Amino acid sequence: MIRRAALPLTLALLAVSCGGDPVGEPLTFIVPRGASLQQVTDSLSARGVIEQPPLFRAYVRIKRKDRELKAGVYALRQGESWDVIIDALSEGRVVSVPMTIPEGWTVAQMIPRVAAATGLPADTVKARVSADRVAERWQVPGPGLEGYLFPDTYRFTPGSSLSAVLEAMTERYRSFWTPERRQRLAELELTEREAVTLASIVQAEARRWEEMPRIASVYLNRVRRGMRLEADPTVLYALGGTRARLLFAAIDSVKDNPYNTYRQPGLPPGPIGSPGEAALRAVLEPEDSDLLYFVARPDGTHVFTRTLAEHVNATRTARRARDSARVAEPSRPALDSAGVPRATR
Repeated sequence: MIRRAALPLTLALLAVSCGGDPVGEPLTFIVPRGASLQQVTDSLSARGVIEQPPLFRAYVRIKRKDRELKAGVYALRQGESWDVIIDALSEGRVVSVPMTIPEGWTVAQMIPRVAAATGLPADTVKARVSADRVAERWQVPGPGLEGYLFPDTYRFTPGSSLSAVLEAMTERYRSFWTPERRQRLAELELTEREAVTLASIVQAEARRWEEMPRIASVYLNRVRRGMRLEADPTVLYALGGTRARLLFAAIDSVKDNPYNTYRQPGLPPGPIGSPGEAALRAVLEPEDSDLLYFVARPDGTHVFTRTLAEHVNATRTARRARDSARVAEPSRPALDSAGVPRATR
């Protein structure tokens, strides 16, 4: 018979001998919120992570960790030492998966990834992120969440709540606005919403980050002169997506849309996507210029000009360059329904 005084030492020695030589792939198990020590131990035993559940429970109590076990999804291997298991559970070392949101993405583009992170249907996520007063709830300028779910790589535990995901993304957005940056807003006579809206357009236009401050200066100059922005990305946003070519007929089809900056004066009502830090900084620190126009070259860079006549000439040159680039592209053989080039059959 083991004396009571020797029991802790016996369990400690047993803990050393039980585990410490993990094998196989990690086994996933869930610790529900509010689960008791026995429920946790039974789950570990059922998954084969531990043996001798009663002794394991006694060891957890000796270490005074029985009230510190945290809920979540865990992954541990068979044969893991008891101390490693207890530390993981008490410190909340839960399984997490990355969720990457690229710069410039719209809320519509984000919905599938947010749905995957939360385990909710995409339609449910769409409805909740589009709900009334959602901007007020998450303390962003609005009119909705468009532009304020900050692009970054996040890590969430499987089945995280939608609230937890939105809180992380909007908190990342709010952390950008330091007192110094808010002071800069005041100097530029821009509201936070206006700055983010403009940054979202800069993000959509730029293919190279080094051009962002110059693109920002063009749009700021146009706003200050009372000129229409005539920004293609805002029209595409009104149309609901990208197109190979933006024709005047398409522009006219959404002429009354407030995001059509070819027809509506000033900035649109809100962002057209989520700008990254570089685009936001470009709006706060634009290049000092008197530029009013730009047009894209085939390589994605832009020609910037000051007058309409210069812009017309630059546009003609850029169009010729794009046409030449298309002609120079090697032709691709037509494929049949099986994906086999017809010329080889």
